[in-house]
Amino acid sequence: MKKTLTIAPLSTPQTLTISAWKAIEGASRLFLQTAEHPSARPVLEAGLSYVSMDDLYADSADYDELNEAIADRLTSGDSAVYAVMGGGCYSQLASIQHACERKGFELVQLPGVAYYQAAFPEAQAGQAYTANDLPQTLDTDRPLYVSELDNPLSAGEVKLKLQRFYPDEYPVVLAVQQPSGDYDRRTVPLYALDREKGFFASTVLYVPPLAFEQKRSYGYEDLLTVLRRLRAPDGCPWDREQTHESLKKDLREECYELMDAIDEGSDEHMVEECGDLLMNVLFHPIIAEEQGRFDERDVTTEIVSKLIYRHPHVFGTVHVTSSAEVLKNWDALKRKEKGQETVAAALRSVPRSFPALLRCQKVQKKARKVGFDFDTAADAFYKIGEETEEVRSAMASGQDLEKEMGDLLFAVMNVCRLLGFDGEETLHAATDKFIRRFEQMEKNIENDGKKLTEMTLPEMDRYWEAAKMTELL
Repeated sequence: MKKTLTIAPLSTPQTLTISAWKAIEGASRLFLQTAEHPSARPVLEAGLSYVSMDDLYADSADYDELNEAIADRLTSGDSAVYAVMGGGCYSQLASIQHACERKGFELVQLPGVAYYQAAFPEAQAGQAYTANDLPQTLDTDRPLYVSELDNPLSAGEVKLKLQRFYPDEYPVVLAVQQPSGDYDRRTVPLYALDREKGFFASTVLYVPPLAFEQKRSYGYEDLLTVLRRLRAPDGCPWDREQTHESLKKDLREECYELMDAIDEGSDEHMVEECGDLLMNVLFHPIIAEEQGRFDERDVTTEIVSKLIYRHPHVFGTVHVTSSAEVLKNWDALKRKEKGQETVAAALRSVPRSFPALLRCQKVQKKARKVGFDFDTAADAFYKIGEETEEVRSAMASGQDLEKEMGDLLFAVMNVCRLLGFDGEETLHAATDKFIRRFEQMEKNIENDGKKLTEMTLPEMDRYWEAAKMTELL
């Protein structure tokens, strides 16, 4: 006959179930998780013979060692009943299951009342965790119950996690089990949680739902909630008027502001600009959702599917040895995905709304991939002189001047790219240099008691050269 190990939850004397007590009372071998807890009182008062695990708690170096020792003791012999505190021995369960499998025991878990249910019989549907498995992200819209706050250190760790989402002064309820088995509940501010007394395995924390505007931390879904509220009939008039087209300018500006924040190296500025950009991006699926076209779930599904498809070396069986191989595979998969059967189609796929230098650079790079490019920057450099002469001729004749200027800029961009420089960054650096020198020139003019607006160009040129020399020193 197969041996059986039955786990019988005790929780509190007031919430002990009939099935659990029958198993405990009829056990030929009875083990107590601990005899030093109010929940064990019914066993002690009944005078039942038992073996407790208290010695293992005292002798074990860590929880892994403890759990293995408990599991080994339970499965060393005939069928047994393990009376545990609370609704179940969750942290020990994996070790017990493995021991039962190794030694041929059938494991039976009887239903019980969890500590949080005993402490808060009126508990509403919400989130229930132990102090050790409290996640990094919480749903503050629902009640939260945290069990097994067994020491001040554990309470402190829980407090720090909660303070990311809840205000420091937020009232929380601490429930401490008394010797009688009943719970004493008291309300304390969150910041003082770990200063309280009465931390045991049965101690439970209740955190009420938090008003949306009180949150200290907001997630992706919260941002969607706010944007939908702004677009509601009784929301913000300006936000309600926006369309895909009207938001294009803001979207472009927010991209540039984020790039400035990256160059600045300020985390605070980057957080702000990432938020502004994300808000602008999410406006578009919300507007489309109102029109029955698509929503943010379609957007995230599209990008996740694309990332999986274009990373077969991560999500598939393709093997790569370098980032160069990754980019080569990426381009091939992208052309296949978008049905770009010709190189010209790939060139046309570069968005025309890109800044001109960026679009030019990307088109040139795509042409290079099929060998249509100069070998070196030196080979491309002669083209600048050729295009310069054509601009000179166009200026003299007054014909095709804009076209020839475009050809000259294209030729300059070719050389810049082949030298390994980013055209946008290179021109930005040159513009920054101009501003610095102009600022120095203006300062020198003012120091000489003169006004910039009253000077001739030759006079300004002399100060300009002096500013250049100052920068070089």
